[in-house]
Amino acid sequence: MSVTSAELATLYFRDLSRLIQQIGAFPTDAMLWQTVPGVTNPAGNLALHLEGNLREFIGRRLGQVAYSRNRPLEFSNKEVPKQELIARLEDLRAMLPSVIASLAEPALEAEYPETVLETPLSNLAFLIHLYGHLNWHLGQLDYLRRVLSGDGAIQLAGL
Repeated sequence: MSVTSAELATLYFRDLSRLIQQIGAFPTDAMLWQTVPGVTNPAGNLALHLEGNLREFIGRRLGQVAYSRNRPLEFSNKEVPKQELIARLEDLRAMLPSVIASLAEPALEAEYPETVLETPLSNLAFLIHLYGHLNWHLGQLDYLRRVLSGDGAIQLAGL
């Protein structure tokens, strides 16, 4: 473990906690699968996409945690109950930070085992990219929840 990997693990844990809070703040299961004009992906699909993305690129590729991704299903499945989605995200939050924290400095500096963004990146650079991706969709999810429910901000998990 390095200081960098420990700090990244803490941030991922915090923001996965925030993702779980956002999903829990949707008033109904049905609202998780609604959108508004101009928005393609409902919150439930964004959460499924984040789960698949992080399990694949961090859990499987860096942590050797068994996983078989079905990316099209992340965007087409509209029938996952809120409690099941939360349970899946809680499982992800329990696994992912430990994978990240286990990475020593040489592992962070090593090239990510797959070229995903058209150019080779270090594991650290790709973890930072994935963290930005998580937060991009977390913000979309929060805003969509507010628009659909009429509710405001929620008290989010801190560090």
